[in-house]
Amino acid sequence: MALRAVLLIRHEPGTPFCGSVRFSRRYPTVEKRAKIFNGGSYVPVPEDGPFLKALLFELRLLDDDKDFVECRDSCSHINKTSIYALPIGGKELWPVVAFLKNGMIYASVPLVEQTLSPRPPLISISGISQGLQLLFGIQDFLYLSQKNDSELNTKLCQLPDLLLQACPFGTVLDANIQSFLDNNNFASVTQPQKQPAWKAGVYKGKPQVSISITEKVKSMQYDKQDIADTWQVVGAVTCKCDLEGIMPNVTISLSLPTNGSPLQDILVHPCVTSLDSAILTSSSIDAMDDSAFSGPYKFPFSPPLESFNLCYYTSQVPVPPILGFYQMKEEEVQLKVAVNLKLHESVKNNFEFCEAHIPFYNRGPITHLEYKVSFGQLEVFREKALLIWIIGQKFPKSMEINLSGTVTFGAKGYDKQPFDQICIGGTAFVKLHFRILDYTLTGCYADQHSVQVFASGKPKISAHRKLISSDYYIWNSKAPAPVTYGSLLL
Repeated sequence: MALRAVLLIRHEPGTPFCGSVRFSRRYPTVEKRAKIFNGGSYVPVPEDGPFLKALLFELRLLDDDKDFVECRDSCSHINKTSIYALPIGGKELWPVVAFLKNGMIYASVPLVEQTLSPRPPLISISGISQGLQLLFGIQDFLYLSQKNDSELNTKLCQLPDLLLQACPFGTVLDANIQSFLDNNNFASVTQPQKQPAWKAGVYKGKPQVSISITEKVKSMQYDKQDIADTWQVVGAVTCKCDLEGIMPNVTISLSLPTNGSPLQDILVHPCVTSLDSAILTSSSIDAMDDSAFSGPYKFPFSPPLESFNLCYYTSQVPVPPILGFYQMKEEEVQLKVAVNLKLHESVKNNFEFCEAHIPFYNRGPITHLEYKVSFGQLEVFREKALLIWIIGQKFPKSMEINLSGTVTFGAKGYDKQPFDQICIGGTAFVKLHFRILDYTLTGCYADQHSVQVFASGKPKISAHRKLISSDYYIWNSKAPAPVTYGSLLL
């Protein structure tokens, strides 16, 4: 459902070529798709000159087209549609949608998402109807209130920018070309800056910049002297910039508090125009020292229209936000479990939610449970052999909570019970799920007052941040370490 090319040809009898190409637009990404879909029957769209000659020949518009040509004029070649096959280098480019109106030939080459040998029925090619619809829209735009050639030339100059809106990257979104000219979201083509190919349109409206910092903390805790606990923070900065102009410029600075953990392994979006070398060379592979770059981290860029990830980063924070301890002791069909969780004093004690999931895979359903919790409430999913400890939005003042109990299981049902390679025998874990709004573990934040915007109008700037758990495990301290940190993430 896309177009490989769109061309407008002025029919000029008596001239050496009997016509001239007034406008042509090709879509290389769609052309690559055509090469894949069509396979051995693929015929590339030729340059303007050969295309002009082949199309005028097929339409019998050349001055010397008086002789009978069997491949074109025989009774078996009667054309009842506006779909043509153009002879190109011993092959045929098909289908080509074309019609003549007011001395202008409107042509498009739709994408056919299958092989062309044998030729599929026209009704199965949706790009044909889309190509015709777009050409009719272009025709209405060119000749609506058009009085002379000067106005026609002006509209032809506007057409490339209008097609960025109507048919970005070859996909027809709206064939009503005139509506884009009247729409406030379309910028004047008289602007001195050139529209970049990767930016399909421009924004017109209230300027605003939205910045969101999301950090995901991963942790593996074993409570063993011979195995070190591991944790890491992975962050992403997402931006949405609604700014007028073809190429507005924005600079966002990320800052850290005095005791904040430096950002490392920073990857930036291609729209970032320049970057301090100290930002790029900060790596988690290197040993941490006092000379580590701690910001501010400045990112100048020209934003795309859509929401995008400005950068990614990692960080080695001193401690995980929640320290955990888990023990499970097996006694025949019963398990004795004990869980202790402690929120670190430096972490914001205000959760959107906080839960601890305790699965007992590879066992039968839970038939009996005796437990005691110092805080929160426990939900039991008997058939799934799963306990969910709902901690809520805050830890108590002591910052420490406990769960203990005895779990009894029934007969194992292989068809219903989930199986996990990690939870075999005594190899068990507690997995934490939590989210804290308006907080990052590194302390990273975007200062709204430091955001620089070089565009018309004063934008509204908003910044948000949050911390989310990801692969946050506390392993059974009575069992051997189940997996390494890296292998679990695979």
